[in-house]
Amino acid sequence: MSKLNFTIDEIKQLIDKVAAANLDELMLEDGDFKLKISGHKASELPQYTAVQQSASIQPIAQSVGTSVEVNVVPTAQVSGNIVKSPIVGTFYAAISPDKPAFVSVGSKVKKGDVIFVIESMKLMNEIQSEFDGEVESILVENAQGVEYNQPIMVIR
Repeated sequence: MSKLNFTIDEIKQLIDKVAAANLDELMLEDGDFKLKISGHKASELPQYTAVQQSASIQPIAQSVGTSVEVNVVPTAQVSGNIVKSPIVGTFYAAISPDKPAFVSVGSKVKKGDVIFVIESMKLMNEIQSEFDGEVESILVENAQGVEYNQPIMVIR
């Protein structure tokens, strides 16, 4: 019986590559272990599914000694202009740990201002505001993993 050994970062890279290549699906199989990554079409969100067929295979998160937790806030609970993640990656409020956050709750922003960064595949992607207004809430924690189209911030 064989087992694929992927880190969470390697799986995120695979997800990003599937999305960037506009692939409909990527399926990896090794023995009883299967990993299926489904891409998305313009009108639908991506679906990422890990399928485990044997009880003796450990989930990927356990094999690397960590777990991934993503807090998705339903958009029905928030009102205002919702800034969503344009890519899968890691949310950072500042460009580096020793620098101040780009914005905080109560900050005034203008369209085009950098409001946070998302690290994806070792690249720091500066995300600009699409709205003028005041930051009402930040829906994710610093250094938290985020999904494509996940609400990050509310601007009124």
